[in-house]
Amino acid sequence: MNLELNFKEIFTAFMVLFAVIDIIGNIPIIIDLRKKVGHIQSEKASLIAGVIMILFLFLGKNILSLIGVDVNSFAVAGAFVIFFIALEMILGITLYKDDESSAMTASVFPLAFPLIAGPGSLTTLLSLRAEFAIENIIIAVICNVIVIFIVLKTSAKLEHVLGKNGINIIRKVFGVILLAIAVKLFAHNIKALFEFA
Repeated sequence: MNLELNFKEIFTAFMVLFAVIDIIGNIPIIIDLRKKVGHIQSEKASLIAGVIMILFLFLGKNILSLIGVDVNSFAVAGAFVIFFIALEMILGITLYKDDESSAMTASVFPLAFPLIAGPGSLTTLLSLRAEFAIENIIIAVICNVIVIFIVLKTSAKLEHVLGKNGINIIRKVFGVILLAIAVKLFAHNIKALFEFA
């Protein structure tokens, strides 16, 4: 098996996942969780989120073929999900919100899943798989897990440094990037669908 390492693909996949996971924008939620449960195991949360994402990257396609859906169709659906996540980030609205939990297992639920490895990031992984080499996506996931771990470890300091306005600006910038990526994903995969039709 030849490795097709492409730094442009790695960087793009990293940025897309970083924007969808929105770990910087989730700092206030992380701080609230920390206050509720006292302590968050940053290593455990990061590792579990990474394992969920990589497993879904490999098994997601098989699950789809089992139910008779091709990757291009899923990528188009994923483009819609990413589009709505981007709208939430840009407009500061909430279209979908899980009930918050203050269980002792906060490091796993809701932090690792569904906050980090949630519907948005899992859908994005399969959408990326339709365009990029799998090894590049895996490297992008690992890089994101490292960033997630650093952010979880330093969340209180980051909130203090960035401030509420800083976090809002970052959310909006990544929202615009995400919106453009959603449009590109949609255009690329809808074209592929019509070619096969």
